[in-house]
Amino acid sequence: MRGILILASMAALFATLSPVSATTLEDVKAKGFVQCGVSQGLKGFSSPDDKGGWTGIDVDLCRAIAAAIFGDPAKVKYTPLSAKERFTALQSGEIDVLSRNTTWAVSRDTAQGFDFRGVTYYDGQGFMVRKSSGVKSARELDGATICVLMGTSTSLTLADYFRANNMKYEPITFEKDDEVVAAYESGRCDSYTTDSSGLYANRLTLKDQQEHLVLPEIISKEPLGAVVRHGDNQWGDIVSWSLYAMINAEELGVDSKNAAGMRESDNPEIRRLLGTEGKFGEGMGLPDDWAFNIISKVGNYAEIFERNVGMASPLAIPRGLNALWNKGGIQYAPPIR
Repeated sequence: MRGILILASMAALFATLSPVSATTLEDVKAKGFVQCGVSQGLKGFSSPDDKGGWTGIDVDLCRAIAAAIFGDPAKVKYTPLSAKERFTALQSGEIDVLSRNTTWAVSRDTAQGFDFRGVTYYDGQGFMVRKSSGVKSARELDGATICVLMGTSTSLTLADYFRANNMKYEPITFEKDDEVVAAYESGRCDSYTTDSSGLYANRLTLKDQQEHLVLPEIISKEPLGAVVRHGDNQWGDIVSWSLYAMINAEELGVDSKNAAGMRESDNPEIRRLLGTEGKFGEGMGLPDDWAFNIISKVGNYAEIFERNVGMASPLAIPRGLNALWNKGGIQYAPPIR
C-alpha cells in the first residue's frame, strides 16, 4: 500500500512539473484558423490589397495548410512581420507557421530551434542598379554604396561576395523592406541587394521601372521555404505535405479545374493523392481528402507559381530552377504511398 501511495505521489509531482501541452494542430483546430507569419508586403509572395486580403505564393501555402485541416482555405489569419521580428514571433507562438521568403540555412535549421519544411521557391541573391549608372555586372560595384535589409542572411552573403572578389563597398542598412527600397529609389545608395525574386517584385513599386536593371549575377543559393518550431513533428508534416501535394499534383496533371473528375482515375498515384485509395491523411491527423481539398481549392504548384510570380503575373519570372525535376528544374516532392 505504501508503495502505491509513493507512486501516486510521484505521478502527481511529475504532472505538476511537466504539464502536457497541446500540439500545434490541436491549438489550430481549437481556435479555428491557422495563424500565418508573412512579409510586410512583397508582391508575388505575400502582399496585402486595399481591402485587407492577402495574395502571393507564400500566402497560398498558408491557404493550402488551412484547406488540408479545415477543408477551407479562407481559415487563415495573417501576421505581417519584418525580417527582424519573424523568428521571435514563431518561437513565442504568436504564429503557427512562418511563410515569408525565408532562406533555409544550417544555423536557422539547427541552432535556433526551427525546422524548414520544404522549398516553396528556389532563389538566389542579386543586385539592382539604375541603367543610367552604366553598370552591367556586379563585378563593377567596387566601392559602391549598397542598400540592404538588416537581420537577414543577405548582409552576410553580400559581405562574403565582396570579400571573395577583393572588392570594397559601404552597406546602408534598414529594418524594413520598404525602407530599403525607398532609400535606393531616392538615390541614397548605388545598388540594392536582396533575393532576385524580391528585386523583380520591388521593381514594380518604383516610379520608373524601366530605369532599373537587375544584374545577371546570382551570388548565392537561397532556398525559400516555410518554417515551424522544432519538436512538433505532426505539425511539420502537415506543412511539408501541403506543399508536396501541390507539387505531386502538377507532376500527375491534376489541377483545380480537373481534380473532382480525376478522383475517378484508374491511376493509383492519382487515387492516393486525391484520397480515393488508402488512408494517407490518418498519420497527420487529417481527413483522407486533405490533398484533394488543397488542389481543388488552392491549386497545384504550377497554378500558384504562375498566378503569383510566373509569366501570368506582373513579375513575369520564368520557372527556371522551380520547374519540375522532369522538365529541366529541380522542384521535386516525395511520393504519396
